Amino acid sequence: MDTEAPHTQRGHSSPGEGEERPRFAFSTAGKPAAGRRASRRPAKGRATRGPLTWRRAGLLGVICTVFLLLFSNFVVQPFLIPSRSMEPTLQVGDRVLVNKLAYRFGDQPGRGDLVVFDGTGSFVRERPDANPVGVLLHGAASALGLAEPSDTDFVKRVVGVGGDDVVCCDAGGRVEVNGVPLDEPYLYPGDAPSKVPFRIVVPLGSLWVMGDHRSQSRDSRDHLGEPGGGMVPVEKVIGRADWIGWPVSRWGAVGGGHG
Repeated sequence: MDTEAPHTQRGHSSPGEGEERPRFAFSTAGKPAAGRRASRRPAKGRATRGPLTWRRAGLLGVICTVFLLLFSNFVVQPFLIPSRSMEPTLQVGDRVLVNKLAYRFGDQPGRGDLVVFDGTGSFVRERPDANPVGVLLHGAASALGLAEPSDTDFVKRVVGVGGDDVVCCDAGGRVEVNGVPLDEPYLYPGDAPSKVPFRIVVPLGSLWVMGDHRSQSRDSRDHLGEPGGGMVPVEKVIGRADWIGWPVSRWGAVGGGHG
């Protein structure tokens, strides 16, 4: 009689009695894989974007300000109108956009253009150097259109250019340029073209300028007896006033008057 207990076969994957099942599984790469509830925490050192901080906001503000200053110094500058001398074309409080590229590539100011210029040496005398810090701060605010322009900056209309014979007035009370009377629809209603008689020949490289509100404008006529004779050197022109940017109700281009 065969007394040996019968041998029972079992698969390699079937644990026997009393054997513990393994508590981990193997990944496809052959390494123990974590359980299904593996932690998904971000790896250390991974950068996370936080909210906008005051430091970042300040840096962004500085960058924007520098960009605007550079843009206004070389391309387009807002100019706050401080007086009534250019009414009705420009009114007190208007902010005109001065095109600084208008005469930078060989073009010259023409009759009828509205130009912004530095009147130092022609409309105002040279002054001693002021506090440089104050001048810098005011210049920056003015360049952004937040403050009145320097008291040496003016905006006027070009009436005569170099070589022109400008006379006031003809028998009809109009200003003549080279013997041709000007049609000036931009004049302030009720104003005469000029109550000051004059006859001048504009030197080459210079401009004869006047305001549209002739009775309220101190312009070339008021400096006839001074050095320069009221003429504005072309090199002192900052740019051409092409658009009204503010207020919104007055948005639009500023057209020239006569050719």
